[in-house]
Amino acid sequence: MNTHPFFSIIIPVHNTEQYIERCLMSCTQQTFQDLEIIVVDDCGSDNAMEIVQSYAKNDPRIQIIHNAKNLGVFTSRINGGKVARGEYIICLDSDDFVSPLLCQTLHQTITTHKG
Repeated sequence: MNTHPFFSIIIPVHNTEQYIERCLMSCTQQTFQDLEIIVVDDCGSDNAMEIVQSYAKNDPRIQIIHNAKNLGVFTSRINGGKVARGEYIICLDSDDFVSPLLCQTLHQTITTHKG
């Protein structure tokens, strides 16, 4: 795994069992692969983190960090940012899903206009 990926995708997770698989699938199926996915366990009471763990077993780009207690989305994103290694950070909610071209399009735009 790349020690300094181009993108870090941070996803706080709290009680979104019905959405997290679609979110993770949209992240893992990006056409641009130089990324890490940081999932922040915000101490929900459903099975969302079990779904995340099953994805993490099969994709080394997925890293799970755990809050000691429910801290909310803002603090969870900050905690994810503390371990992020990417040059750029993308924040998603766990009920979001994105186009498979998101990271490729962002990378192309960044590298084209970086001066």
